[in-house]
Amino acid sequence: MNKKRMWIWSFRLEGQLFAPESTLASGASAGVNLRGVRRDPHLHWRAAQVSKDHPFDKLRAGFGMTHQLSKHSTTAIVVLLIALLAIVSGCAGAGEPQELVVMTHDSFDVSAEIVEAFEQEHKVKVTFLKSGDTGEVLNKAILSKENPLADVLYGVDNTFLSRALDNDLFEAYESPMLAEVPQDLVLDQTHHMLPVDWGDVCLNYDLAWFASQGFAPPQTLEDLADPAYKGLTVVENPATSSPGLAFLLTTVAAFGEDGYQEYWRALRENDVLVESGWESAYWGQFTAASEGDRPIVVSYATSPAAEVYFGEGAYDVPPTSAVVAPGTCFRQVEFVGILKGTRQRELARAFVDWMLSTTMQEDIPLRMWVYPANEQAELPPVLVEFGQQATMPARIAPVDIAANREAWIEGWMEAVLR
Repeated sequence: MNKKRMWIWSFRLEGQLFAPESTLASGASAGVNLRGVRRDPHLHWRAAQVSKDHPFDKLRAGFGMTHQLSKHSTTAIVVLLIALLAIVSGCAGAGEPQELVVMTHDSFDVSAEIVEAFEQEHKVKVTFLKSGDTGEVLNKAILSKENPLADVLYGVDNTFLSRALDNDLFEAYESPMLAEVPQDLVLDQTHHMLPVDWGDVCLNYDLAWFASQGFAPPQTLEDLADPAYKGLTVVENPATSSPGLAFLLTTVAAFGEDGYQEYWRALRENDVLVESGWESAYWGQFTAASEGDRPIVVSYATSPAAEVYFGEGAYDVPPTSAVVAPGTCFRQVEFVGILKGTRQRELARAFVDWMLSTTMQEDIPLRMWVYPANEQAELPPVLVEFGQQATMPARIAPVDIAANREAWIEGWMEAVLR
């Protein structure tokens, strides 16, 4: 298996999401691997350069200005110069495609041929500006709000949706393609951010390991605290990992604000292992994918299907399975929006429509291992046969996540790391 590809979706949102300084100190004192934390304050700014040989300079030099002109003559010349400049500028840009800049997280992936088809149809050059994990993308969009880095932004999910909307970054656009998207994914009724894809974060387990041990894999969250499962589970730190945050939110939804810390204390007593991100948890500790000793990991409901797909014939059926019982998974929804200040509004709207079209939507599953938002999109056979979906995912309103995210993470650290 080519581990360099490792399911492009798997690395989405990893890195510094919202880790407070105390996370680093707490993690170090508890011996927790926090390699996923990144601190990149740099922004990628675009600037336009003006030619030193500007047409206005050449025209002005041509007049010589050796004769004194009347005010009316001067005004007439200025008007003439402006008109000539407009003609020159129009000729210089004739035939050159316009540029549409799309800011995304680092895990965005799309087939080149469908992008090229969009570019040809709309006579535009699409530039994808990959800007880190979701937290970093949103931070950069907020910091550059008065001089936006892009025309369109993709990749903000429902754990950051309220923060994005509160910062007034996007134009409203009710795409006609929303008619093909189920209403339970349309979390922003003002249509500033439109749903593109979704995926369930769930517990995954190694089928062969449990078969060899002769006892049943977990089916509920409570099972992880059972002494029979002691030392079997690896999770991701919610301060540095999107799947880790999603699983924390699952436990908040299941046990309430007053009970989730007690649950995590029980997991700590049952020797839960905490890794900084999905990669180190799955490919470093999970028995089905590494030399590690943990047969239970927080991953995605699409992970078993991805194992078959990237196994290149090694598996007829998935070697892993996901726990998808009611209340055991968290559904992540990713959105696209048009940034305020765009100079390419019509092209940006066309791009959003394209993102929700079946052309793009059918490209998404095998590129990012999430499900398309458009119900008309056909799924690839591997997901039809082996893909799993949560029967009743845990749900917390985006506004509640925004209001309590940091407090819940702090509570998690108190229960697990300190």
